[in-house]
Amino acid sequence: MFAPFRPIVKDPALRLAAVLLVLFGAHAATMAPYVSALAIKVFGLSNGAYSGVLLVASVLSVSASVGLGILADQRANRRAIALGTSAMLIAGSGLVLAGHNAAAFVIANALILPLSASIFGQLFALSRLAASTHPERDRPAILSTLRALFALPWLLVLPIWSVVFDRGAPLTAIYPVTLALGAAILALTLAFWPRDGATRWPDPKSGLTFRQSLREMANLPILSRVVALGTINGAVMLYLVVMGLVFAATPGRGAADTALYAGLLAGLEVPFMLALPVLVGRVSRTSLIWAGAALYALHLGLLPLLAPTPYVWLLTIPGAAGGAVVLTQPMAYLQDLLSNRPGAGASLMALQKLAGDAFSAAVFAIGTTIAGYELAAAAGALLGVIGAGVLWAMDRRAARS
Repeated sequence: MFAPFRPIVKDPALRLAAVLLVLFGAHAATMAPYVSALAIKVFGLSNGAYSGVLLVASVLSVSASVGLGILADQRANRRAIALGTSAMLIAGSGLVLAGHNAAAFVIANALILPLSASIFGQLFALSRLAASTHPERDRPAILSTLRALFALPWLLVLPIWSVVFDRGAPLTAIYPVTLALGAAILALTLAFWPRDGATRWPDPKSGLTFRQSLREMANLPILSRVVALGTINGAVMLYLVVMGLVFAATPGRGAADTALYAGLLAGLEVPFMLALPVLVGRVSRTSLIWAGAALYALHLGLLPLLAPTPYVWLLTIPGAAGGAVVLTQPMAYLQDLLSNRPGAGASLMALQKLAGDAFSAAVFAIGTTIAGYELAAAAGALLGVIGAGVLWAMDRRAARS
């Protein structure tokens, strides 16, 4: 299980990617579970207004990720792009700290922090390129392990926040921490990211124009698979949106329970992710994704119903098992669709996220308007399972033909 750690520790580029993914995971674990509660409970946004923020952020995030991914393939200037996107982490948290009002929150979360999201794709583009210098049989395990390292901080960070909030700290206490994490990411990127044009692996310029690159990504077989995977990502994003709100609206629950639940789920995901290489290659990737989506749907759909009971903590087991699959295998699947374009392949993950965020925002808005968080969670869970089934059917049809 721990064999993939050896090449990561020995390879400077993979080691950097591992450290940055841990820090970025700590940033996400600090911010993601509380953004919806901050928006609605602290800064006074309505459910509809927050859905609008989510949609704007998604469009900007995917536009930046796609554009920067294509640019990285065109010019092979991955270091410069990583530095710019890392700086946005500092700018977003700094703005909310300085302004401490709804306008600063909306600008940071709709316009600035979405630009920083592409650092995630750039890290996996770097990882894929660095892993190409290792034996092919080891590459899937290396990339799965790196994704597990992104989840690891959730196990460590969220219990700390649980204690902090339980002692009465305001939700806005997360921002000094995210500012410090952003500064650390930028400093390490500046110091250790491989210089453009001086890497140990070949990284030729794509030779494609921007329009040609977009046309390549918009190919119908590719785009339809991205949309299908987007429904699964939508279930993940919906979980992040409703979790804090469900616990906040449940008598006897609160921010501490949000931190504990998210921490348990993410922590359990790590061993499941590390065990996945045993299944990869023995089970078709789309079948594995479908099974993972079903397990994740079970956890999401039942979360609002079981939140008042002690049984809610049992949902972390199917949630973690499903999450280990749906957070790793779609990434590898998408990168394989454009294996010769690391930046564009990473951008497909952003397109998947855009589709997922759009599905999440729509389901959240419609579900909460009609019947509250219960309907939103159930609809998002069902949509993810349907999307995974459609993906499986498309690949099976393609294999037959």
